[in-house]
Amino acid sequence: MALSRKRQRELKRLKSQAEDLLQDQKEVLEHASRVVRDASRQAAHYAREDVAPRVRDTYEDRVKPVFNSGVSATKHAASSTRDKFVDDVFPAVSGAIGSALAAIEVARSQQVRDAIATVRKNATAVGVKTGLVAAPKSSGPGKYILIGIGVVAVAGVAYAAWQTLRADDDLWIDDEPELTDGQ
Repeated sequence: MALSRKRQRELKRLKSQAEDLLQDQKEVLEHASRVVRDASRQAAHYAREDVAPRVRDTYEDRVKPVFNSGVSATKHAASSTRDKFVDDVFPAVSGAIGSALAAIEVARSQQVRDAIATVRKNATAVGVKTGLVAAPKSSGPGKYILIGIGVVAVAGVAYAAWQTLRADDDLWIDDEPELTDGQ
């Protein structure tokens, strides 16, 4: 199918305009690429020369002191808890354990067994029912010792958490108002 000369000229003109448009777009993209490279380089210089020192100064002046005070508060809470445990809880627990061990040793003693046997023998001779009255089942001292240790441990952890998380107004530094060019 043959095109008329008029249509061929129009197609040639459109083709020429399309090639010009394509060339213009390439130039615009090259120019945009140069602008982006320059902007990237300037942003890197700005970040290196202005932003990084501000971030470093803010970290040194604000974040690090707060972190260090939190660490020292935690160390103090841990030390205080340890001292309370060593001074108050440990002696009480060791005394209770010592008393329990002494009672067990007394119960295992042959003299105590002989005394119980003598009481039984005399009780049956007098006409009292055989066997001693059974004591009601109750928890031993170990249960109360473990409950005490658990309560002290929970209290120590709660105290340490409270010391760590409490709001200290002295820890926060107020922002200074920024000066503008007009002031």
